Amino acid sequence: MNPRRSIAGVLPVLLTATMAASAFAGASADKPADEQAPGQGGPTTSGMVLKGKAPISSEILKVKLPKPQTATLPNGLQVMVLEDRSLPQISFQLIIPGAGGYYDPGDQIGVAQYTAQMIREGTKTRNTLQMAQELETVAANVSVGSGLASQTATVSGGGLTENFDKVFDIAVDVLMNPTFPAEEWERAKARAKSGLVQQRTNPGFLSTERYNRILYGDHPAGRVTVTAPGLDAITRDAMVEFHRTRYVPDHALIAFAGDISLADARKKVEAGLGAWKKAGVPKPAITEPTAPGAPKVTLIARPGSVQTLLRVGGPAMTRMDPDFEELTVANRVLGGTMGRLFRHLREEKGYTYGIGSSFSSLQYRGDWSASTSVRTAVTEAALTDLLAEIAEMREKPVPASEFEDAKRAIQASFALSLESPAAILNYFVQSWTYGLPADYWDTYPATIAAVTPAQAQAAARKYWDPTRLHIVAVGDAPAIAEVLGKKGTLEMFDADGKPVPSVR
Repeated sequence: MNPRRSIAGVLPVLLTATMAASAFAGASADKPADEQAPGQGGPTTSGMVLKGKAPISSEILKVKLPKPQTATLPNGLQVMVLEDRSLPQISFQLIIPGAGGYYDPGDQIGVAQYTAQMIREGTKTRNTLQMAQELETVAANVSVGSGLASQTATVSGGGLTENFDKVFDIAVDVLMNPTFPAEEWERAKARAKSGLVQQRTNPGFLSTERYNRILYGDHPAGRVTVTAPGLDAITRDAMVEFHRTRYVPDHALIAFAGDISLADARKKVEAGLGAWKKAGVPKPAITEPTAPGAPKVTLIARPGSVQTLLRVGGPAMTRMDPDFEELTVANRVLGGTMGRLFRHLREEKGYTYGIGSSFSSLQYRGDWSASTSVRTAVTEAALTDLLAEIAEMREKPVPASEFEDAKRAIQASFALSLESPAAILNYFVQSWTYGLPADYWDTYPATIAAVTPAQAQAAARKYWDPTRLHIVAVGDAPAIAEVLGKKGTLEMFDADGKPVPSVR
């Protein structure tokens, strides 16, 4: 395949999906479009029959994405390149399994997250200001990141082709020669501690913290923040050691997209990272979270709050689960853009400005949840209606027209996401991460099209079983505790996570 046309060759095939989403934006004043919105209304264009439905050309069902080329270096580092010469720019991402917060030592929670942050704060030859100035000069970027529940650390960056050698040199320097300057760590720690105070005033944070604790317990996925004592326990020596033992090439991937060939990418990687020593470590292990206890209703008291943040959710699936696509479609019907929750609780009842649902699916079991913020006075009505919509998805098949529109919306969103070489490459990085079949993304639109109402209903029954769903609310306890107690056994906590007696 000609690399100058590899991405461009995909887009005409998907153009009708793009046009569909664009047409939808002006089709109905009360149905705004976004990244998942189906098209609606308008004339027939390029074989698409609009007529009140989301138009998707049949060509999208047989799209064939350009495939990246791969190689593996002697130290185990895998190289992936999606070559596209249409623009003079290159981006890259280096993914290091085993270097995320998932693998934090029990007495050093947060060390992975802050190791990734501090790597960018200085090397043997550059301080953080010098790096920033060099990158600004060439209008480029290099970043390093990880998270408390992440299984990986990622070094990423990009810029114009003519400047890429400089960009990649800085990235290699950051990865291989960090100094973890003590004064920068003290400043970062002070900022983090200041942020802890602000977190306790954020209803979204309070909800997520409690919900994750219920769903995941002591599993790394349950971690949301690092405490002040936890920050004090993270030393410079601990970060140096984590970098030494966890930032290894054995199972890592460096992926390039844009104006670069596999041969050129390999030369750059061998020159910069060829000396990165293989550690001989096994592939990092993954453990499943234990199942949460019986469903409960949890209230985080936020005195004087004029709104209640509601979240309903429970355990879901791994990314490799065979009914991933079935739940994807069911979730789109229920909680996607212009889904049932939006239409009923926002448009019909006016309880909220926004509501939706989503699910995470990783190498271990994730979760599904629906969430919204409503006026305190309508807490009971909104929660009752939310639960009723979930129950209806379980009990009744979705009407054919509504179901087809949901699938079209997913297909259109997928088509619109293929906007650049880097975006397409991300799908292949997902395939590498989760072990998806080689043709998974070529067949994804057709796989979505093949999902039936019965399959989606079965997924709803499985994952939205009321015996699996937990309710978490953040709001004014005296005003809402009694109505929440009607939905199940009520537990209450303050903003610091300490149990408080019921006010009922």
